[in-house]
Amino acid sequence: MIQTEIYEGFSAWLDDLLENNDMPGETAAFNFNLYEESEDSSEHIYGIQLIAADRFEEEDGEWACYEAWTSGEDIFCIDTSDEPDTGTQHAMELISEMVSEYLGSGKYREILTGTRAVGIGFVDGDIELLYKAD
Repeated sequence: MIQTEIYEGFSAWLDDLLENNDMPGETAAFNFNLYEESEDSSEHIYGIQLIAADRFEEEDGEWACYEAWTSGEDIFCIDTSDEPDTGTQHAMELISEMVSEYLGSGKYREILTGTRAVGIGFVDGDIELLYKAD
């Protein structure tokens, strides 16, 4: 279930990125890169970075490595320390839910869905597609 306050912050962060940055014309897909930001094992903080990739092949698990644009150090962080489940899989589910919500009703969703795909995944893991053009 989406936590409204966290989603509103995420949505504002994404609105700002999409409104204030010209995405390259060759953008084929977007990916939400996920990172474990916590250095302290008692904290469970996850970072989200948006990248635009200039190529997309669904069977190529490395397509998100072909960055045409990145939000760089402008990373949105989520602290799951107070959640019953603080693991990476749960964090990915929570963040995927927020991205899916944005893809359905976000202010600049057309920028994201105007490409061939939108994915999400931890930088050292597999990419899950949340949107794929017909």
